[in-house]
Amino acid sequence: MVLPIVAYGHATLKNMSHDIEKDYPELDKLIEDMFETMYTTNGVGLAAPQINRNIRLFVVDAEPFKEDYPDAEGQKRVFINAHILEEDGDEWSFEEGCLSVPDIHEAVLRKPRIKVSYFNENWEHHEEWFEGILARIMQHEYDHIDGKIFTEKINNMRKLIIKRKLADITNGRIDPKYKMIFASQKKAR
Repeated sequence: MVLPIVAYGHATLKNMSHDIEKDYPELDKLIEDMFETMYTTNGVGLAAPQINRNIRLFVVDAEPFKEDYPDAEGQKRVFINAHILEEDGDEWSFEEGCLSVPDIHEAVLRKPRIKVSYFNENWEHHEEWFEGILARIMQHEYDHIDGKIFTEKINNMRKLIIKRKLADITNGRIDPKYKMIFASQKKAR
């Protein structure tokens, strides 16, 4: 089932998410729905806060980047209770977008390598390093479970330039290509 995306300005996106237990209700179905939602909206990652749940869960599929980043091939993953343990390397800039912030793309600096502790969809614990485009996607989604959005990482001049667009998103004065939940409403439109 395709789920509505929470829009910029909604309180859920600002809240810190919490770890979940193995018996979280209908977790397999939720993960399946998150992937379906991500693919339908042309995303490469989706975090639970973006579907109005403040839990530490996100899904990624870096495959769309494989032409420019060969290491992206086959990188479809589920991250449950993820925690970044270390970041390494010189920050690099990349233009990011977000399903919760439609039609806005901005250059964001991030570290190229991260060490993450997480559980996969089979509740197997992993602690591993990720790098390149996959690490970037993961950091973007990780920010969501920590109550942050990529627009907080752009320079102040760019923030001023997009301020009106962000206000339009918050107030639902946009025509998204998918169902969204705006700050002022309880149900998706």
